[in-house]
Amino acid sequence: MIGADPMASEQDGFEAFYRANADRIYRALAVTLRRDELAADAVAEAMARAYARWPTVSRLDNPAGWVFRVALNWATSWWRKVRRERPPADDSAHPHLWPPEITVARDALAKLPEPQRAVITCRVLLDLSTADTAAALRISEGTVKSRLARGLAALRHELNSED
Repeated sequence: MIGADPMASEQDGFEAFYRANADRIYRALAVTLRRDELAADAVAEAMARAYARWPTVSRLDNPAGWVFRVALNWATSWWRKVRRERPPADDSAHPHLWPPEITVARDALAKLPEPQRAVITCRVLLDLSTADTAAALRISEGTVKSRLARGLAALRHELNSED
């Protein structure tokens, strides 16, 4: 196409990526971090970084995994800084944006250690492969498999004990 603007094409590509992935990355982070507002801020920051690097990020095998990892890293760094500066807030003071019908599952997932939650959210909510999850979380595929197996077993036990 004569006179086509390559910047417009890249912007359209990013916009499509954002529409297709921002919400599911947010949900995965909200489950992993157990803080809705922090997850939203982390996704916004990671998406801004993805946009700034879109020509490179768009060529990755899994741009959504990259955004998830950047958001998780940003949130972890932010949370460490906040914890040094002020005492933790009461979780009950922050309403969650979850439908009531998934409260039991969310609460069961929240009882898992963060590394297991991160693997489960990558594999289940983001639908990443074992290899993509390993790359996004910077762990081995074997570690992904063992954390997933242990996490799902703990969830089954927790959910069955709710009956």
